[in-house]
Amino acid sequence: MTARTWTQTELLHELEPSVAAELNRHLAVAKEWMPHEYVPWSLGRDYDGPLNGTPWQESQSAMSEVARTALVVNLLTEDNLPSYHREIYTAFGPDGAWGTWVGRWTAEEGRHATAIRDYLLTTRAVDPVALERERMGHMARGHAFAEELDMLHTVAYVSFQELATRISHRNTGRYTQDPLCEQLLARISLDENLHMVFYRNLLAAALELSPDQTVQAVWAVVENFEMPGYGMESFGRRSLDIALAGIYDLRSHRDEVLEPVLKFWKVFDLEGLGGQAEKARESLAAFLDDLDRKADRFEDKRDTLLARRRRG
Repeated sequence: MTARTWTQTELLHELEPSVAAELNRHLAVAKEWMPHEYVPWSLGRDYDGPLNGTPWQESQSAMSEVARTALVVNLLTEDNLPSYHREIYTAFGPDGAWGTWVGRWTAEEGRHATAIRDYLLTTRAVDPVALERERMGHMARGHAFAEELDMLHTVAYVSFQELATRISHRNTGRYTQDPLCEQLLARISLDENLHMVFYRNLLAAALELSPDQTVQAVWAVVENFEMPGYGMESFGRRSLDIALAGIYDLRSHRDEVLEPVLKFWKVFDLEGLGGQAEKARESLAAFLDDLDRKADRFEDKRDTLLARRRRG
């Protein structure tokens, strides 16, 4: 028997109760926190300009260059929230539990950008002029997926993306070797994890409703996955620096993002899939095997490079 193909409108309607349940669960477990409580304001002082303060110099930053790179990438990703909001709002719509969730998610993500920026400027960790100019350019360009995503593709994407962001924040905090920064990014990571759980559980409900369509959406997202900051200036070079530092690399992406989420969904245990969905699942398994080999090669090259650098 041929599996039913659901329209976008039908899927939105049928999954509304799951969205409402996940929203209620999120609101029950999410803990209120205040960004200003995580910023060491006593370390701050005026900058040059109308306040005639002290201009920024790199010597004022206690962060390594790679740590600054990771922090700026994380912040600019959070900063471009209006673009991500537009993409998700377009896919989900403004009504009912869907619209309520998009608003809540947007407010929580906006808090992350506020907290990280206040921390960076107060501690003089980064050049404030360069940061603001890049923020203006990055937000003016906006963000759009390479192709228009429907609800299933969007939920699949953010399930992986929120977990990837959590790991990037957590590892960046550790890499800075600054207990205050680590504390802040650890707190942000808790929010990101709750966002991941929301989307992950919602897609699990979609798998029960329409496994064939959902598996194909998951494969399309995994095959073409890009982190949300890919459009920012020098993203390729910055991503390589972040990967060489072990903050987020191919191994992280495969073992800590893709594999656990796919395991939760039991994608490789589903029975009765149609031909196209089965083909997508086979492609997904082959992709993970290939990514495993690529991660091994990258780790070998990184070890060689780092050993060469230590020798001078």
